[in-house]
Amino acid sequence: MSSNEAPVAQPGIMDIAPYVPGKSKASGGARVFKLSSNESPLGASPRSIAAFRAMADSLHLYPDGGSNDLREAIAARYGLKAEHIVCGSGSDELLQLLAHAYLGPGDEAIHTTHGFLVYPIAIRSNGATPVVAEEVDYTADADTILQKVTAKTRMVFLANPNNPTGTYIPFNEVKRLAQNLPRRVVLVVDSAYAEYVRRNDYEAGIELVSTMPNVVMTRTFSKIYGLAALRLGWAYCPPAIADVLNRIRGPFNVNLAAQAAGIAAINDTAHVEKAARHNDDWLPWLEREITALGLKVTPSVGNFLLIHFPQGEGRDAHASDAHLSAAGVVLRAMDPYGLPGAMRATVGSAEANRALVAALKSFLAGGA
Repeated sequence: MSSNEAPVAQPGIMDIAPYVPGKSKASGGARVFKLSSNESPLGASPRSIAAFRAMADSLHLYPDGGSNDLREAIAARYGLKAEHIVCGSGSDELLQLLAHAYLGPGDEAIHTTHGFLVYPIAIRSNGATPVVAEEVDYTADADTILQKVTAKTRMVFLANPNNPTGTYIPFNEVKRLAQNLPRRVVLVVDSAYAEYVRRNDYEAGIELVSTMPNVVMTRTFSKIYGLAALRLGWAYCPPAIADVLNRIRGPFNVNLAAQAAGIAAINDTAHVEKAARHNDDWLPWLEREITALGLKVTPSVGNFLLIHFPQGEGRDAHASDAHLSAAGVVLRAMDPYGLPGAMRATVGSAEANRALVAALKSFLAGGA
């Protein structure tokens, strides 16, 4: 063996496009409004902040390895069985654990065209092959997903609502998808933005998990709860899948401060409702104002909007990114999602939302 040989990564690893988060900084010297990462403009609950600070004298202690108090708090909030809940370091970790548990070389896993970028990363990092199901009007389509199922299919990732499009499919369609999948296929319903949805035909996935052996729902504390910095998520699983995840997750995968802040957050329903009301007010306002400027906006049920720009030098999404950044407004470029003509904007504070519209107006007017 040659001494010049280097370690070689497992098959599929080098095919992964690394995840690149939204920008945090602007090129201009103005005040920066970060609208690139779907963070809560209201921040964390004061009760969560207090619970986090109270952990400062306990940093030498290991956390509860099973996140038992947190799981009990989540279960009480949603009327679930705590033993069917698995907590993780963000829902990202849980998506990776699911892929690690059920995917391997020779397997396939399906995600939609503009699905969350973590899905193909999780699939490829476990040696499996990602299969893309085309969307219809930027929306997942149950029939298209089912048409992609083969004997090699072992998992389907469905973001509902979807990031970055903000679209969703109603519960009856998710149920139809689940019922028509082979039982060997795990349906992962990623409901990171469920708390923002105000539609009567929407259900986050709890009912399906409770009635089917191959459906998992994942949730996050990063969005409406405002705990993105702590990396905290949870999955509601059938008993057998919960057992599998608990066998392979890290023994202390959720830190002490995150558990304490999560318990406080899940119990502060007033803060969550305040955040939801803020979104109810400003999401339609942004859609109206941006549409009135002549830009197309994909209707969203989340806390963000997908804004489409015309083609042409100086008028496209890339040009808008530069102009808005110089004005201190930071959006998320959509090139990694296969949407080079679009930008994603988070619903921010009242000041940030007005700054976004003003910056877009200036851009479309030629920067005057």
